[in-house]
Amino acid sequence: MRIKDLCPDERPREKMRLRGAKALSNAELLAVLIGSGVDGKNVMEVAQEVMVNASGKLTLLAAMPLERLITQKGIGEVRAVIIAAALELGRRALEESALADRRSIHSPETVYEIMIPALKSLDHEECWALFLNRANLLLGREMICSGSMESTLVDTGKILRRAIEKQSSYVILVHNHPSGSPLPGPADIHQTEMVRKALSAVEISLMDHVVIADGSFFSFSEERVGQL
Repeated sequence: MRIKDLCPDERPREKMRLRGAKALSNAELLAVLIGSGVDGKNVMEVAQEVMVNASGKLTLLAAMPLERLITQKGIGEVRAVIIAAALELGRRALEESALADRRSIHSPETVYEIMIPALKSLDHEECWALFLNRANLLLGREMICSGSMESTLVDTGKILRRAIEKQSSYVILVHNHPSGSPLPGPADIHQTEMVRKALSAVEISLMDHVVIADGSFFSFSEERVGQL
């Protein structure tokens, strides 16, 4: 069936205009981004097939490599880039909301809530630093490095420079484990101690190192790992 053969209020674009974006299913929203179908498939069928290939989950669609998305029937490079851009905008909006709502940090749970939008579903490790003042208010955050903690040396100098620039009293390290387990490995523990010693030399405290996996986290401070 062609899209134009549907009732106007059942076509994704018209439905969104009449009822708002919240009234649309994930596949219908995806169809709006895709725009049109291809020979043998209307735009809804293309969108539904893409969602099936992502097991029906937006998190898996967001984590899908661009190269794989491009190969989906009816997608191609231009539409794949549009879809990836829309998903990234959604992730950034969620991230901004988390930052606005959680300005004061007093627990690893708060760190998790602030950082999970940026780290969820990544297929690689990223290490971030959060910078706090004496009242535990978040002054800012920055990605320090990308890649496995076992193969990537954390840029301690960069953390020190940013902490001093922001006049931080405390720093919290955060990184993700794509494996799904938040338990730290020897490299995590070793590099945490290196950062702690470097910050201590300029009278800045490493408050915690929180390792995040989808749905769980590990706090060095709570578990009393090393000297945190």
